[in-house]
Amino acid sequence: MDLQLGGKRVLITGASQGIGEGLAHAFAGEGCHLHLTARSAEKLDSLRTDIETQHKVKVTSTAIDMTERDAPERIVNEAGDVDILINNAGVIPSGTIFDISADKWRDGWALKGFGYADMIRLVYPRMKQRGGGVILNNIGNGGEICDPQYIEGAAGNASIMAMTRALGGSSLDDNIRVVGVSPGPVDTTRIYNMLRKFAENTLGDPTRYSELLEKYPLQRPARIHEITDLFLFLASFRSGYTSGTVITVDGGIASRRSVV
Repeated sequence: MDLQLGGKRVLITGASQGIGEGLAHAFAGEGCHLHLTARSAEKLDSLRTDIETQHKVKVTSTAIDMTERDAPERIVNEAGDVDILINNAGVIPSGTIFDISADKWRDGWALKGFGYADMIRLVYPRMKQRGGGVILNNIGNGGEICDPQYIEGAAGNASIMAMTRALGGSSLDDNIRVVGVSPGPVDTTRIYNMLRKFAENTLGDPTRYSELLEKYPLQRPARIHEITDLFLFLASFRSGYTSGTVITVDGGIASRRSVV
């Protein structure tokens, strides 16, 4: 299927690892030029070298902590005009409301909740002026499940889902599509760290995390391509009537009403 993404300019936040890294490779594979951002300059440099070696695309980057003052402005200015924005940066900690301190709660929302809104606020007017674009928010199925063992993620992700629907409901008036993707567990370092926390809270032993995998559909988390391929389709003209909605990719976990 020809997605006709070649030559598009894509800005990806949180691009140095996990799903963000997978997205960078996936869009480069379609011939997109990239601007990547994350905290680690070393990881970004390594990723840029890998991508430019494999694909004939241009890759630029901004190494910065997005919670720093004026960081979103710097990222957007250095990225220049983009056709596609992918909000992906953010790690909201797992645990109950009693596990997460007030400061830790605020830190989690500062990067993801506020970061997504800040990037959209800056990029949307530029897209509108240029005639349109696509904004994709990587959210997470925790916002649907509302598990007390992932209470901050439930609250934060639910708010981003609502923001996505609210903005995307009318954004096509500006020829801009706003869509959310909510993965469940994905085969990255993050999910195994979360499973250890769940195992500690529910089984009393973090080393028993592998037992929790048995409860997953197919007894495994999603493979990265099972998430990134959806982003490619949603970013393309073939999904040109999709906006103001959130698509869950979790093997049915949300319908079971449990993160694990």
